[in-house]
Amino acid sequence: MRVSLGQPVIIENVAGASGTLALGRVTRALPDGYTISHGSTPTHVFNGAIFKLPFDVEDDFQPISPIANGPLLIVAKKAIAANDLQEFIAWLKANPHKASQGTGGVAATSHIAGMFFQQISGTRFAQVPYRGAGPAMQDLLAGQIDMMIDPAANTLPQVRADRVKAFAVTAKRRLAAAPDIPTVDEAGLAGFYVENWQGFFAPKGTPAAVVARLNAAVVDALADAAVRARLTDLGQDIFPREQQTPEALAALLRAGIEKWWPIIKGAGIKPE
Repeated sequence: MRVSLGQPVIIENVAGASGTLALGRVTRALPDGYTISHGSTPTHVFNGAIFKLPFDVEDDFQPISPIANGPLLIVAKKAIAANDLQEFIAWLKANPHKASQGTGGVAATSHIAGMFFQQISGTRFAQVPYRGAGPAMQDLLAGQIDMMIDPAANTLPQVRADRVKAFAVTAKRRLAAAPDIPTVDEAGLAGFYVENWQGFFAPKGTPAAVVARLNAAVVDALADAAVRARLTDLGQDIFPREQQTPEALAALLRAGIEKWWPIIKGAGIKPE
C-alpha cells in the first residue's frame, strides 16, 4: 500500500485482549485515514459475542476493503488410526471425551471451530487452550494432543512436511496452495465452514474520499503478483476484485455476526 499512497505504512502490533485494545485505539483516533486497523473474524465478529467491548464492532468502524479469506484445516497427529475425515469422526464417536484438541486460547478461532465441529458432527472431545497456536502445534507434533482445527497459515507447513494428517479444509472450495486436501463437503461434513477473513477498517466518520483512496491502495496491493503469491502460499484466498469494496467488507461482518453470535452466546463462552 505504501507504493500507492506514496508514504511509509507503519505496522504496530498491539497485543492484549484478543485485539480489542488495538481496535479501541483505532476508535479513539482522528478519522483522517492515518490510523486504520487490520481486522478479522476473531476481532470483529467473535469478540463482539464474548467481550464487553467499549465500542460497537459495526457502528464504530468504517470498512475499507476485505483482503483475503483464511480457511482452516482439520488436522490430527500422525498416530491417529484414521485416513480420512469420516474415519476420524467415527474414531471420535467411538472414543467420546477421550480425544483432545489444541486451540490458540479461549475464544480463538480454533476454539470456536472446535465447538462448532462437535455440534455439527455429534462428537465430544476436550479442548485444550494454549497461549497461541505455536505451542499447540508443538504438542500435536509430539503426540501430546490429538487434533487441531486451525488456520491454514499455521497448519499448512506441517502438512507439507508430512508431520500431521490433514483431513479437510473448512471452505466451499479447495485451497490453491493445497489442492489435494478435500473440502469439508467433499470429505463428508457438509456445511462446516469456518473462514477467518481479513480486512482493513478506519475509524467511524472517516471522509468518503479518504476511504476511497485507502481502498484504491488495497486494491493495487492485492493486484501485485508478489503479494498474491505470498498470500496464496500462506493458505489465503484473495477476494475477487469486485468484492474488494467497503460494502463487501460490511456484508462479511454482518453475515459473520448473524452466524456466529448465536452459536457463541449459546455455548456460554467467557473470556479468561
